Formats: sequence, structure tokens, C-alpha cells
Amino acid sequence: MGDQDGRERRDLVSGQTRPEAELIRFVAGPDGYVAPDLARRLPGRGLWVAADRASIEMAAKKGLFARAAKAPLKAPDGLADLVERLLVRRCLDQLGLARREGVLISGLEKTLAAIRSGRAAWVIEARDGSEDGRRRVIGAVAAQAEAQNPPPQVCAAFTAEDLGLALGLENAIHHVLPVGPRALRWADEVRRLSGFRPILPPERRDQG
Repeated sequence: MGDQDGRERRDLVSGQTRPEAELIRFVAGPDGYVAPDLARRLPGRGLWVAADRASIEMAAKKGLFARAAKAPLKAPDGLADLVERLLVRRCLDQLGLARREGVLISGLEKTLAAIRSGRAAWVIEARDGSEDGRRRVIGAVAAQAEAQNPPPQVCAAFTAEDLGLALGLENAIHHVLPVGPRALRWADEVRRLSGFRPILPPERRDQG
């Protein structure tokens, strides 16, 4: 479920074969421009590029999409920025689904309790939340890391406003995705997003 059933594809930039979960699929659009297919469902031959800004910018700059497609296929301006925006939307949509399903845990004290109980697969922290609250959460994650395998992962890629709009909450700072299918789906999306923006909070980036 979390890795597209183990399928692999060739990254047209590096030439390496990698799991689909580490790649972005593109297809030729009817207007002659390449279009990202993050859900991997659009018809047509897939053109696969590693899920990071540098690879997509290289593919666009060097005309690698056209070369792979053997057609006069163009890359639109700002293609990597577009992919980042789409990945952000997919990540936030996953959190919205988790909230509607009653899976997402929100609030500082509930987040801390979920971490300490070993239930947390992912801890989602607003990147502009208070330092005190974040310090408490990161401390709880660090204390739990040795007891839990795999340890809780931390994401601080979104603002409180981003999270609030996605979740319909006024104070959307601290959240937990418990271990389970929804956390696996989220992991696929946020790991691809990590190629475009920092995921860890500042005090954890040197550990990531």
C-alpha cells in the first residue's frame, strides 16, 4: 500500500531504476506540454522523474521529457513549483481525510499523549507554532524514539494557516497521525514533498 506494490520505474534524469514512491509521473498533455500526474492515473505513456526540485528542473532545462517521449514535448515554466503546490495539496488533503475519518489527533496535550503511548506514526507540527509547544513535542518524540520501532516521524512543512484551512480548525498547530493505513498513504506524499521543501523543524534538520 505504501509503495505502489513495489513497482519500479526508470528516472529519465539519472537513468536509475527507483520505486514509484520516489518518483513523479508526467504525461504528455493535449497542448504539447508535459503535465504532472501525481496520482499516476492519467492515460498515456508515463515519463518518470525523481521527486526533487533539482531533477525536475534538469529534465525541463535539458529537454529530457521530449527526448524520452520522442516528440516535441515542452515543459511549462515553473514546473517544479507546480509539482510542489500539487504535493502540498495532496498532503493536506490526506490530513483532511484523516480528520473526517476520526483518525487525526489534534491539540497539544492529546498529541503528547499519543506520542508517549506509542500510537504516533507521524507528528505534524505547524512550522510557525510556538517554540515552547514545539520543544515539548520534539522532546516527547525523542524520548519515545528508543521504545518505538519505527519511531515517530516529524513533519513541519506547513503553516498553521495551511493546516487550519485543510482541517477546518482555528488553532491547528499540533497533530498526530496514528499508526495505520492513513499514515502509510501520508508517508508516500510527504516523502515526495521532502524533495521540494524542508520537512523537519529547524532543530531536527541536522538529524534528518
